[in-house]
Amino acid sequence: MDRPEEPRNESEQHESSSDESGFPPRQPATSEPVSPYREPYEEQPEPPRRRGAGKAFFVGLIGGIVGALLIALVAWPFVRDEMTSPTPVSSTTAEQTATQTTEDEADIVGAVGKTKEAVVSVTNLQSSFQGTDQETGAGSGVIYKKDGNKAYVVTNYHVVEGASRLSVTLSDGTALEAKVLGEDPTYDLAVLSIDSSKVTQVVKLGDSDTLRAGETVLAIGNPLGIFANSVTRGVISAQERTVPVDTNKDGQQDFNTEVIQTDAAINPGNSGGALINTAGQLIGINSMKIAEASVEGVGFAIPINEALPIMRDLEQNGEVVRPQLGIQIRDVQEFPSGYREDRLKLPNDVTKGIVVVGLTRNSGAEKAGMKANDVIVEINGKEIASFADLKSVLYRDAKVGETVKVTFYRGGEKQTADVKLSAQSQTVQ
Repeated sequence: MDRPEEPRNESEQHESSSDESGFPPRQPATSEPVSPYREPYEEQPEPPRRRGAGKAFFVGLIGGIVGALLIALVAWPFVRDEMTSPTPVSSTTAEQTATQTTEDEADIVGAVGKTKEAVVSVTNLQSSFQGTDQETGAGSGVIYKKDGNKAYVVTNYHVVEGASRLSVTLSDGTALEAKVLGEDPTYDLAVLSIDSSKVTQVVKLGDSDTLRAGETVLAIGNPLGIFANSVTRGVISAQERTVPVDTNKDGQQDFNTEVIQTDAAINPGNSGGALINTAGQLIGINSMKIAEASVEGVGFAIPINEALPIMRDLEQNGEVVRPQLGIQIRDVQEFPSGYREDRLKLPNDVTKGIVVVGLTRNSGAEKAGMKANDVIVEINGKEIASFADLKSVLYRDAKVGETVKVTFYRGGEKQTADVKLSAQSQTVQ
């Protein structure tokens, strides 16, 4: 027990002696008079102050902190595992996801299996100065028909262009001689025939008009001419993309071709190969790719619905018979503004169209009364702003023997004429 503080002087020691004894303070004797107006008074002892109380408090506080730290260290691994462990997923959801993925992969594998053997490699052989045939290029093709002892292959025109001999290699490595039945530079298509005895698969034709953006597609071909039957996967980026092309290689874009845009890899050698859907149906003929280092994932294919009529013409007739007006033309924009105002007398707001610079004798245009310097701006209500527009409207929407309404300017006045279309051989395009 701590000792009470000692009094600072003797008087203090005398006054506090009764307190230090541990006995209660002295009460007044009964014989002493007490005032009736004063309540009895009892002095309360002062509790002794303990010198070690603060020290004990701090010792306890430190002990509590240390204990809390020890508990935290022990519990932390369990808390950490709980925090970092993934959120549990119900077994039903996991099974459904796995099943869906498997089904998607099965569709892709099945589609390839239905088509792969119908895709061939096409080798372009040309005569050299030594008199031997040398390989000058390679591409792809698709077997779309088998009839008796012949099978028919569609490919790109530029794959077979200039060939003195063609070789078609089947998926099993069998090489066959091929014959060109017909070519169409405008749509970049060609049809070949081969012996059918070794052909084991013919592609099924799909419907390119029902395609949707985002739909999964597969490209099968012979990239770089050495990786036969390679498969790449992508989606439809756009169903009807208009791309201007130069069909006669004169440096002028003379036709607006409508193509399927896809991000499936289409590399050199894939040209002429198959673009198929997940049902294994042919929906396009791979045709071209934008050849710029800064552009990736932009490939094009000729829609099968556009290609099929041309394929039939090439197979049966060896050429595509297309309609014509019977005129020679130039684009309005090729003429200086002064010529357009003084000679053509075009209104200021007419800045596009095609100028008639000559007419074929006895053609539909001549019979309809058209003349040189007439400026055509519409055919059947469709705008004609360039030579490419004219070819696109005639080749895609019109037929030989059909009569079309031509809208044109003559001497500054807007007029119309009904022109009967005649046949044009591809050799004079």
